[in-house]
Parts: sequence; structure tokens; C-alpha cells
Amino acid sequence: MPRFHCPEPLAAGPLLLPPGAARHAQVLRLQPGDAITLFDGRGGQWQAVIERMGRSEVAVLVGAHQAVEREAPREVHLAVGIPANERMDWLVEKASELGAASVQPLLAERSVLKPNGERAAKKQAHWQAVAVAACEQCGRNRVPVVHAPAALEDWQPAAGGRRWLLSLADGAPGAATALSAPGPAWVLSGPEGGLTAQEEALALARGFERVSLGQRVLRAETAPLAMLALLTMGTA
Repeated sequence: MPRFHCPEPLAAGPLLLPPGAARHAQVLRLQPGDAITLFDGRGGQWQAVIERMGRSEVAVLVGAHQAVEREAPREVHLAVGIPANERMDWLVEKASELGAASVQPLLAERSVLKPNGERAAKKQAHWQAVAVAACEQCGRNRVPVVHAPAALEDWQPAAGGRRWLLSLADGAPGAATALSAPGPAWVLSGPEGGLTAQEEALALARGFERVSLGQRVLRAETAPLAMLALLTMGTA
């Protein structure tokens, strides 16, 4: 059954789908009488039926709410040095599917992509839309927040939870160590080329603990997802 995200709070009764959802329904060639699922990111989902397909508007009748949740058993937040090209899109999409609670794009010393000002705002809006589309596809009813890009030296994670730094430093314990620490978690990972020694030192001073994903050097978009999967699926 097609799923559509509606940013405004939902309630039973008639509704015009927001523009993005309406375009999506038109692309899918849905017809009056077709059943769909709606979610607003505030928990659970709503059953609905299409009543009218206009040229620019789609009218639906919202029915019963279903208290369905498909969240990971552990709250994991990613803070990642922004990968170059379209790899950040892929990272946000897969992080949403794997259950990330939020994604914080970071500008590090070795970052290739360093958006600021209006370009940063557009990037944030685009990545948030990627997260929404991923949730529509995978069945999540809560959309992870993609924060505005921030400079690593200016960023501080929210209080609470364990903080893990993906590191290639000799002697860093294996990432499985993090499975023994329940509760919320932050995962910090660098861009292509990794974090500098000074950036790692800053992270350690802010309460992060080094962990290693093994001897292979993973891409900037692969490493945080591997840690995310370990923390969410390893505690399922």
C-alpha cells in the first residue's frame, strides 16, 4: 500500500494531500477509491482512501489511526563529515532505513564539500526530503531529523548517551564494545581522509570514546552506516 508523509498533524476526516505527496500520488497513477497510508512523524500511521484526483490536488478521506511503530530498539544519532558528490544522499537514505534518530552533517578540515549560507540551507532541505522518502519506502513512521551543516569545532552533541568515535588509531577497541553500553548513542565519523589528529583530540575531550571497525578502511559513507547497523540490529 502506498505510503505518504504529511508534515502537519493528521486527524480523521477530509484532507488535501500536501504538494509533494500529491505529486507522488499522481506519479503512481492512483485513482479514487484506492487505499493509502499516511503518517505525520508523530507516531503511528493513518489509513486513508483517495476521494478525488485533480490536476494539482489530491483529496483523501483519513480514517483510523494505527499505533504502529517500526523504530530501532536503540536511539542512535549520526554525526558525519559530509562525503563528496551524491554520497551524502545515499548515506541519509540508508541511515533512515536502518533507524537513525538523527543525522548531523559536519564540516571537517578534510571535507571536500563545505556548503554554507543559502547553499547549506538548500542541502539540509534536500537531505531532509531524502529521509522522508526513505521512511515512506521502508515503513518508518518517525522521520529522522537532518540538522543544518555545522563546523566540527563548533558542534556539541546533545547531553546524555554514550559517544563513539570511529577511529583508525592503533589500539582502538572493536566496535562491538559499544554493544555492552545500552541506551542512546552518538556516532562520530569523519569525511574522506578521516578526521585529523587535532579533530580526534577535540572529540575525545568532548567525551567520545574511540572504537574501530576493523583493519579494512571503509568509505566515509560506509563506516557510520556499519556502526549504525551494529548498534541498532545488534540490540534488536
